[in-house]
Amino acid sequence: MTLPPHVVANPRLGTWLHVADGVLHVQVGKVELGQGILTALQQLAADALGVPVGDVRMVAAHTTHGPDQGVTAGSLSVLQSGPALRHLGGVVRALAGPVDEGYVARVAALDPATDLTAVTPAPPLPARAVGCDVPRADLPDKVLGRPRYLTDLRPDGLLHGRVLRPPRPGARLASVSDWVPGLVRDGSFVGVVADREADADRALESLRRACTWEGGSALPDEDHLPDWLRAGEHEVVEVLDEGAGAPTHAASYSKPFLVHASIAPSAGMARWDDAAAGPLLRVWSHSQAVHALRDALATTLGLTAEQVEVQHVEHAGCYGHNAADDAALDAALLARAHPGRPVLVRWSRGDELTWAPLSPAMTATLGATVEGGRITSWSHETWSLGHSARPGYRGAPGLLAGAHLADPVPLPPSTDPPAAAGHGSMRNGVPTYDVGTRRVVGRRKVDSPLRTSAMRALGAYLNVFAIESFLDELALEAGADPLDFRLAHLADERARHVLREAARLGGWGEALPEGHGRGLGFARYKDRGAYCAVVAQVEAEADVRVRRLTVVADVGLAVAPEGARNQLEGGAVQATSWTVRERVRFDRTRITSDDWESYPILRFAETPEVAAHLVGTDAPSVGAGEAAQGPTAAAIANAVHDALGVRVRDLPLDAAAVVRAIEST
Repeated sequence: MTLPPHVVANPRLGTWLHVADGVLHVQVGKVELGQGILTALQQLAADALGVPVGDVRMVAAHTTHGPDQGVTAGSLSVLQSGPALRHLGGVVRALAGPVDEGYVARVAALDPATDLTAVTPAPPLPARAVGCDVPRADLPDKVLGRPRYLTDLRPDGLLHGRVLRPPRPGARLASVSDWVPGLVRDGSFVGVVADREADADRALESLRRACTWEGGSALPDEDHLPDWLRAGEHEVVEVLDEGAGAPTHAASYSKPFLVHASIAPSAGMARWDDAAAGPLLRVWSHSQAVHALRDALATTLGLTAEQVEVQHVEHAGCYGHNAADDAALDAALLARAHPGRPVLVRWSRGDELTWAPLSPAMTATLGATVEGGRITSWSHETWSLGHSARPGYRGAPGLLAGAHLADPVPLPPSTDPPAAAGHGSMRNGVPTYDVGTRRVVGRRKVDSPLRTSAMRALGAYLNVFAIESFLDELALEAGADPLDFRLAHLADERARHVLREAARLGGWGEALPEGHGRGLGFARYKDRGAYCAVVAQVEAEADVRVRRLTVVADVGLAVAPEGARNQLEGGAVQATSWTVRERVRFDRTRITSDDWESYPILRFAETPEVAAHLVGTDAPSVGAGEAAQGPTAAAIANAVHDALGVRVRDLPLDAAAVVRAIEST
């Protein structure tokens, strides 16, 4: 019997399950970010335990009471948690006996210290909830406006905290007047605490006037990011080299820095208690990795992991590394100055847009040899900053305020480990198509004054945009229909089916009004995840308006079909915003896009009609959360070319980029 890795790492029954008030409480290490994952895991747990969905309650991730399942990322939650929950349910049924009237009471009597790896599980039961649409467990509170988010918490004795960031990256605090009420300072970390939020906001403005700063880092030229990325020292990841020949066609593509831009800024709450055994720090956070955050906080603050407890509470959702972990350390540092009282820290919109980790700028050059209408060799070179700087990566805490302390804990370089071929910047760098001999190389720029880390799809967004745009260019050169050209280079029948369905449902080949265009994009996420094809219809006159997106995906067995469609729809809309609107702006000293005017995101009135479809299979379940990003960008770019006859290779595809492309042809 092959044991699920997450059960081997967390073998104690009580870590996963307890009974209270006749309800089975299932504890997982994956967190709810608004993506509905706890509902899908509730369905899996219910079927594994043999009970109705309503008899299972999912418990938020907790470092003391729940399993360590790493980070909620990479579209891996169902893939990693499904086997663990099935094994858990099989063991519970093997020990508790038949699922009858006394079943829950017998489950409650099980020894929580039971080793899950030492019991042979009962055979699986037929699925009842998996594959069905059930109401999302998290939505009633959100729809009805009930307190649910981190900033809704109001424990006794609550204090409100604010932190003042340097005016530019690399700046140090030279002086601060001590007359500011509620002042807390440690080196260049400076903040205020007050009993009321309004007083904390006023104190922060006083603090801003009371501080002087010195130094700072020079930022690159925002209009020449591809040149900057290609210059200087790099770590090289050679993914594969099959001896690709000299290309007959070549093109380069790029994306700018992006920011998560959640509607709500990040927040964190902490309470520091002086106890006989030493300080005990309790933290409430919307982190995607509560165990890694616990360890990072302990290292930064000189505590043991046992002295720190982190509980997940929903707040501003994101797909990637936002400022949730940073806000948690802010709260802990302010709480350390006020033992015995919880401190709630809320970031400002400006902080969120300028100090949260950024999605890195990237550029790629692709080359191909085409002979007789077929691609016979392929090369792909990517230049990027790192996509992985979460707490714990490369052994560093990786928390913003840690680098500002008098005894600093420096931020690590935003880096993908060189040995992690295919990770980060090289995700989806190898095409799914049959393209003959291939050479794929990634280059990570070693130095950057801007902190970058994971954002939804990581390097797959740019790589798929480049590959799928380039395929359209090659199809045009070969005089072939872009759909037919792709199918001619695809042997994978699941891929072919997804492409054909997207074309059929998206009206491929149908006539469009003047100024409109239709484009196609496809990828299999991480080359082993969900298959996804997108057909985009755009209107390109004064600017680029995406009117309709048809998304077709094969995610294997869909545990929660409506949830999977929601993920695909949301991913396509977010990718649309990246593709036609978003770009971090900066001068040579600081990020200047610090509000919604200078960092515009897609507005509700600009949102395209999105139709997401699943093509069902019985293959193992894979995630849908990151499948649509690259295909959507490519489909939009290809549709713009169809509408205007102009190839725009640099994102975002705004009016200025289209004009530059026209002027360069």
